[in-house]
Amino acid sequence: MTETAVVQNSPQPFTKTLLKEQLQALGLRAGMIVLVHSSLSKIGYVPGGPVSVIQALQEVLTETGTLVMPTHTSDYSDPALWQNPPVPEAWQAIVREEMPAFDPQRTPTREMGVIPELFRTWPGVLRSSHPDVSFAAWGRHAATITANHVLEYGLGEGSPLARVYDLAGHVLLLGVGHGNNTSFHLAEIRAGIGKVMRQGAPIWQNGRRVWQWYEELDYDDDRFVELGAALERAHPVQIGKVGLAECRLFSQKTAVDFATDWLRQQPTTTDS
Repeated sequence: MTETAVVQNSPQPFTKTLLKEQLQALGLRAGMIVLVHSSLSKIGYVPGGPVSVIQALQEVLTETGTLVMPTHTSDYSDPALWQNPPVPEAWQAIVREEMPAFDPQRTPTREMGVIPELFRTWPGVLRSSHPDVSFAAWGRHAATITANHVLEYGLGEGSPLARVYDLAGHVLLLGVGHGNNTSFHLAEIRAGIGKVMRQGAPIWQNGRRVWQWYEELDYDDDRFVELGAALERAHPVQIGKVGLAECRLFSQKTAVDFATDWLRQQPTTTDS
């Protein structure tokens, strides 16, 4: 959506003050641990854009809380698997040889939106070290959530998703739907479904840039919208507006536990 369309579709400016009020009305409180998936354009016209959104979230949560966002970099992966866009087979070895190593401080997000892209560089924010599926966090539990993000099965038990689960955190879908709910990927791991594939990325190892191969699940979000609807029928989900954006706030533990059982009971024909 163009900036002109965002302004034209907004009945008023959605200021930081108003965003804070709406986040609190949705159920966000000081001290909460919240994993946020977001779309700025869905909110409408926000003076200050992503800066105002991040500040609103931080000021509601306060430093006693913790704000977490996915900061994924899908291009830090095996070029043989790329589809959007694919690259010629003759290029693949060159990419593996020459792509710079993932750097949590420097490597930009890819297709994650302007809010997490700004958040990863925000003062006091820590970012996990996974080259493909990193997360960034600010606040009381930021170090615990982002530390020791293991390479294999990057959305599984050694991931920030599992640390948010351990800490009884929440998920906030800010203008996006359950199709963007990465916590369901943790449920995929726990359900023991899906195919294992070989993945790779350039990382720093013992002070050297290396291309590292590792095992990863071939994650599948095709059923996440259906899964999210089933979750909402079974468990409380707070639904409300922040700006123009339809938002959902819910317990991550409840969502992951429900999704794990749901996926086990409804495996796809391609599951191994």
